[in-house]
Amino acid sequence: MRRIVLWVLLTLFCLPFAYLPALSLASGWRFPGLLPSGWTAGHWTDLGGGGDDWAENALRSLALATATGLLATGAGFLTARHLSGHPKRQLWLALAYLPFAFSPVIYAHCLKFFFNVSDLSGTFAGVLLAQFILTYPFAILLFFNHFDHSLRAMEDLTYTLGGSTRAAFWRVLVPVSRPALLICFFQTFLISWFEYGLTSVIGLGQVRTLTIAVYQYIGEANQYVAALASCLVCLPPLVLLWLNQRFVFRLQTT
Repeated sequence: MRRIVLWVLLTLFCLPFAYLPALSLASGWRFPGLLPSGWTAGHWTDLGGGGDDWAENALRSLALATATGLLATGAGFLTARHLSGHPKRQLWLALAYLPFAFSPVIYAHCLKFFFNVSDLSGTFAGVLLAQFILTYPFAILLFFNHFDHSLRAMEDLTYTLGGSTRAAFWRVLVPVSRPALLICFFQTFLISWFEYGLTSVIGLGQVRTLTIAVYQYIGEANQYVAALASCLVCLPPLVLLWLNQRFVFRLQTT
């Protein structure tokens, strides 16, 4: 019985990953048919032929998510390092939760005025800054408990042995924190990659990412092209999941 339940749960987990590629290869699939009425690779071979520059959208999404992940991880790591020993660290920790008290769309509209005044609306830099504002507190929250008593004691021991601040940071804190740094980068990368509310409001439709393209095709009821775009959107997270399993877990066990 337990094995049957396990196989049922595994099937339910894998169904979305099988449905999207199947829908992107279907020439027609209407209810109540369990399978498509026909198969075609035309949606994939015509990729970009309908006036949409998929390669540009993918590169823009990749650049945006990578830059956001690197900036948020680096800034969050440094900030959490200093705040973890601050006398009012609980207050700062509570403030870090504030951006997540709003819906991303509402939060974006709260920020929109400032981006309009600074002429950052509708620009890549503006969307990058907006996503950084969202992911930076997340990185602080993730690293906050990482700088515990043992890690601070390890840093203090480096100073006791004559090490400089630079040596303590690059030769002690960064190597010891490598798994946490990778996890934070993966998480902030995915937040940026799948982000829709801030990108659509601050980007004004001019900063087009793959996630924006998916919502557009869903709104146009073009389910086959939407499934194709969804496959492209899901590819980097699957790669990151594989990298996480391969490298992060290995670092944690060594």
